[in-house]
Amino acid sequence: MKTTDYDFQPRREQRKQSRRGDALSSSFSLPHSPRLHVSVSPKGHLSQRWSINGILVVLLGSGAMMSIGGCSIPAGTLNATKTDAQAQTSVQKTTDNTPPSILPVVSSSNNPNFVVGVVQKVGPAVVRIDAARTIVSQVPEEFDDPVIRRFFSSQPRERIEQGSGSGFIINAGGQILTNSHVVNGAQSVTVKLKDGRSFKGRVMGEDPVTDVAVIKIEANNLPTVSIGNSELLQPGEAVIAIGNPLGLDYTVTSGIISAIGRSSSDIGVTDKRVDFIQTDAAINPGNSGGPLLNARGDVIAMNTAIIRGAQGLGFAIPINTAQGIAQQLIAKGKVEHPYLGITMATLTPDIKEQVNSKFGINLTTDKGVLLIDVVPRSPAASAGLKTGDVIQSISNEPVTKIEQVQKIVEKSKIGSSLELQVLRNGQITQIAIQPAPLPVRRGS
Repeated sequence: MKTTDYDFQPRREQRKQSRRGDALSSSFSLPHSPRLHVSVSPKGHLSQRWSINGILVVLLGSGAMMSIGGCSIPAGTLNATKTDAQAQTSVQKTTDNTPPSILPVVSSSNNPNFVVGVVQKVGPAVVRIDAARTIVSQVPEEFDDPVIRRFFSSQPRERIEQGSGSGFIINAGGQILTNSHVVNGAQSVTVKLKDGRSFKGRVMGEDPVTDVAVIKIEANNLPTVSIGNSELLQPGEAVIAIGNPLGLDYTVTSGIISAIGRSSSDIGVTDKRVDFIQTDAAINPGNSGGPLLNARGDVIAMNTAIIRGAQGLGFAIPINTAQGIAQQLIAKGKVEHPYLGITMATLTPDIKEQVNSKFGINLTTDKGVLLIDVVPRSPAASAGLKTGDVIQSISNEPVTKIEQVQKIVEKSKIGSSLELQVLRNGQITQIAIQPAPLPVRRGS
């Protein structure tokens, strides 16, 4: 789930030539996702390169796709999308004439129309976010030849990439919560309210690690959402999503909470530090950053991801997590995450057998968290951790899964020591390690 340059795909493009040495050629840079403090391998087999391919997951803003591509709406594709949907519907009708039995989602008050009340309450505080950034493409080396330059320009080319997502107003003074990937690298941000007003937005801060961002617009007395408590959620609860999918502004869908506590490794987005809420409420590209609401109209999560090709598998960031990150972004403009610098996998009997047979490491246990790489010059390397170590506990708290290590590290304080109990060559070793701030790398 790495939010890389190609995650922000163009909806409309404007190309123009720039002069050599132009500021646009040198100053506009595209952000890269920071290297995660721990790269996570899902349960299963390890390859001989100790690498795992994640599930194909798509970021919902017309800004991005997690892992492999973009999910914005290229110009002119909306009609094609409708045609495909109509064709699919036609096939379904010809193969099955039995009307489906669909039970309405009902709130705890047994009111099947509770969605109407929630939409009337929250709708005005949901916004559309349009973002644009300039991409500079360098001329390939094979064209950098005097003969070829006579026929083709060797100057860098620019294109404007635009995309859209959703957000919701958390402060009457104009603070808006959305996904980081919706505004990542944008030179301009425009916020459109449901009442038709448009404002120029300013990104107060963004955190790619949790995919949370805060935008500020210059306005007062704005409608706001009510914030709920995502710690109290249970699978089966009714939920409502509001957003701007596929350019269709202020679309409302409903469903239930399908599961809670889905780890980033569960859904194949291992560069994020979030335990996601899973929902079957229909969400699509453009819903990113929009609210997921409970039956009372409180925001309990922020819609952020889907699994491509699946139905009813949407994922949202719990509002408690998003709100905590937002407070830091508002106060400091950034978030510092504790960083160790290890790549790890949940140890199982199967992985133990593979490691012992293929990599020549004699593991004597099949429980714990296996280190499969240590980043040079990282806190882990400085503390003496090595590939093949098996973490048994951290600060006297037993760990058997990578998710447990992630949570403990995320809750730790930068510069304060963590005591690791490590199994190495059949012997228990105590290692103290001090997490450092997660390095954020931005490419040019």
